[in-house]
Amino acid sequence: MQESTPAARDLGGRHFAKMVGMYSVIKRIDFCYGHRLLDYDGPCRHPHGHNAVVEVELGTASLDGRDMVADFGDIKRLIKGWIDRELDHRMILRRDDPLVEALRALGEPVYLMDSNPTVERLAQLLFEIVRQHDLPVIRVTVWETPASWATYASAS
Repeated sequence: MQESTPAARDLGGRHFAKMVGMYSVIKRIDFCYGHRLLDYDGPCRHPHGHNAVVEVELGTASLDGRDMVADFGDIKRLIKGWIDRELDHRMILRRDDPLVEALRALGEPVYLMDSNPTVERLAQLLFEIVRQHDLPVIRVTVWETPASWATYASAS
């Protein structure tokens, strides 16, 4: 008798091997930043700030020796630590923004990007930072407001 569970067949009746489950954990990180967008016609062309919320989702099919995807303390130390050092309470600007020199002359902290510091680019940046720390990242979502966010996710 062929297996007829949804995990073993699709709607067309073809049979597949059972799907392997996956574990995931999500760490929420809050930080504040300022930015502006160059070559943009809307109000975000002016310097302004956000109280950002970041969700880092990690996932794996098998747990580590501690029966975890990753320790929340490690995620906090590595990723929140990086955000606190590099992005929190900083102006995040495109490298060629004329404000960079003025802010630096005033001793203001800035973080420079090669692209406009849109929420999409911040999600991508943080995804890459998580990956550089050898964590099994699935996606990073950044909310710049409670109603506006962007996600950068693994293609596989």
